[in-house]
Amino acid sequence: MTQNDADMFAEVGARLAISRSEIGVSQAAMAEAIGVSHRAYHSYEKGKRGIPVEALIKMHGRYEVDVAWLLLGTRSIRVGHDFEALKRIETSLDQYLESAGIKIKSEKRGAIVARWYQSRIEGREVTDDDVHTWIELVRE
Repeated sequence: MTQNDADMFAEVGARLAISRSEIGVSQAAMAEAIGVSHRAYHSYEKGKRGIPVEALIKMHGRYEVDVAWLLLGTRSIRVGHDFEALKRIETSLDQYLESAGIKIKSEKRGAIVARWYQSRIEGREVTDDDVHTWIELVRE
């Protein structure tokens, strides 16, 4: 595990502990609720290993924990956002990539869409040149 991984796991672990404490359950109870062993859950909070996506989904479903905050320390997209605009942004990007014959990894595509959408909801204009620059930065 690299130092960056260790730091990331430690940060996620700290947020897991905070969330669990706010919910008011023990490590053992949280482990049972998300389908992992107590030992495994303890290692997540201690930052010794990463928590599986499946466990995060169960935690969100059972306790309405903000998974974006757990993983990144940021709030997730809230209800009331313009999901139609998000779909239009995704469609437009996909059409451009296909027409230009550009291939990028799905996580890079997601990052571009997220950045584009975040700018939109904050009222900042994003030009085609901005998007083309972002694409060039993530091309395979």
